[in-house]
Amino acid sequence: MRTLTPERAGPQWLIPDWPAPASVRALSTCRAGGVSGPPFASLNLAGHVGDAVDAVAENRRLLRAAAGLQMEPRWLAQIHGICVRDLDASDPDGPADAAVTRQPDRICAILTADCLPILLAAESGDRVGAAHAGWRGLAGGVIEAAVTALRTAPRELLAWLGPAIGPRHFEIGADVREALLAGDPAAASAFVTNARGRFMADIHALARSRLERLGVERIYGAAECTYTDGDKYFSHRRDGRTGRQATLIWLETPRRR
Repeated sequence: MRTLTPERAGPQWLIPDWPAPASVRALSTCRAGGVSGPPFASLNLAGHVGDAVDAVAENRRLLRAAAGLQMEPRWLAQIHGICVRDLDASDPDGPADAAVTRQPDRICAILTADCLPILLAAESGDRVGAAHAGWRGLAGGVIEAAVTALRTAPRELLAWLGPAIGPRHFEIGADVREALLAGDPAAASAFVTNARGRFMADIHALARSRLERLGVERIYGAAECTYTDGDKYFSHRRDGRTGRQATLIWLETPRRR
């Protein structure tokens, strides 16, 4: 096995800027601080993109150690669908694009490289979830499925929209626009026609519209573009073969007094 040396700074991540309860912990990783070589340099956390198995394992170990995670995040087999995995179930495996939990230290994890990671937390601080929202997931209803799985009134939820491709770079065709509008006709303002007769889509605005339509009022984030900042984020549309960053959310075990 080759020697794996992390970047000097170690794993780097964003902490969501949202008023989540103290029991809720979350982070969204950047691409720096791991051991993977190009084109996955360097904190690639996905095992399905062609990176060396030992590099991915070491990157995940580095993240666990740096973030003080008590358990391995539950890495979903994402398929751009709408299945929600309940991490508290006896058999929580299988393809899924969202996860929920009500138990401490069970870590919901979403891998992205332009798709939108969405975090959800109950204001009561006793349940959390995460969803992987590319255009297919949005059109299919992954947000709606994740909100339903939390079994909490939408007005009692907080949502955070993580790093994703920005509206200046997310070009789609008329068929994709129609698919997205079919489930949310009010989101027409999220599209701008470009000089090629196609559409530039605002994925953050599309997610916000669907959340608001469900009754989720407190929505935060939506400030980071994965395509624009190549030093900070992986982007599939920009680079093609590349790594994946992770967005995690979990409930912290109460500390004993």
